[in-house]
Amino acid sequence: MRKGSGTRIPFSQHITGKHSSRNRSGQRPPALPFYPALTLTLPSLYPALGVLHADRFMPPRKSKSPPQAVSPDPSPNTARSGALRVGPAGWSYPDWSGYVYPARRSKGFHEAAYLAEFFDTIEINTSFYQPLRPEHAEQWIDRVRANPRFLFTAKLWQRFTHDSVTGTTLEDERAVRAGFDVLQSAGKLGAVLLQFPFSFHRTQENTSYLAALLKRFADYSLVVEVRHASWDFPETLSLLSEYNAGFCNIDQPVIGLSLTPSAQATSAVGYIRLHGRRYDTWFSDDPAVPAHERYNYLYTSAELAPWISRVRNVAEHSRDTFVVTNNHFQGKSVVNALQLISILKGTKVKVPEPLRRHYPELDDIAEAPPAEPTLFPLAGSKK
Repeated sequence: MRKGSGTRIPFSQHITGKHSSRNRSGQRPPALPFYPALTLTLPSLYPALGVLHADRFMPPRKSKSPPQAVSPDPSPNTARSGALRVGPAGWSYPDWSGYVYPARRSKGFHEAAYLAEFFDTIEINTSFYQPLRPEHAEQWIDRVRANPRFLFTAKLWQRFTHDSVTGTTLEDERAVRAGFDVLQSAGKLGAVLLQFPFSFHRTQENTSYLAALLKRFADYSLVVEVRHASWDFPETLSLLSEYNAGFCNIDQPVIGLSLTPSAQATSAVGYIRLHGRRYDTWFSDDPAVPAHERYNYLYTSAELAPWISRVRNVAEHSRDTFVVTNNHFQGKSVVNALQLISILKGTKVKVPEPLRRHYPELDDIAEAPPAEPTLFPLAGSKK
């Protein structure tokens, strides 16, 4: 905690710029070694193209020997096989009308309440763009009350993870806490996600900044998402474990020094995020390409299969595990989240009827027949 509302926390490098893979070459760093207490990494899915050696981005090590494994704390928060929740990232998307949500909505309809009928978690993404307002948090708690298993997760305001020039003040922190504390007091905040961009490399200064941020918000269950391969070292896991923070395992287009799929567990909270695999738009600087095209991707059953094993491995070593699908365009994240739930539970699931009409593959996992069988597919639906 810093003294004085005007005190700013320095952040060493500008991390908001977009990056292209066209100027990256060389070799990828060696695979992460087995790290008994902290890592469950499965074989990495390295791309065929060459990449830079991540050691070029690393601060010098004090010892050639890897750090000692951190023993789990034998407390009620000790990581163990526990609850598993799967759900989408966000719920307010105009393109979900007629796909996820009914085109005609009844009076009092709310997206979060609707999704809570199908999922036990949603990741709040509006908190990334501005602090969550307490009155909104109270309303959302009430909206999902019908599902007692439901927990929100929420992204930390980007000013703390992306805005490196201006830094942050205690007033910024108070604004963030105002909304998060409402969720936490109600027992509805499963985790706070610190999402860093690809340009956030592992340097001495960035590592120190991350440690300070973890200490600053230590009263929440924290999860850290990094996307650059320079963090793919045991020291990263040791740092997160030291501050009781979870590691966010991600699926993203693996371009250059992108972090590859993993199954890490460093705290009582396990976390997985699937972003889709739009290689052609992931690092695009073309203003003619709509932003949603980065997430316009539907995973196939074959692509989901390796993640089933990873999710189960993480869940075996976590008290609470969250799987979040972020490939949101036209409800594709909802499709894949439902498929994951069905596979993980080995049962059929409840499916939103509008979504089912656009994605007939959901018929295979739906627990009930279509509400209104049709002879002809809807316009825009898959055949």
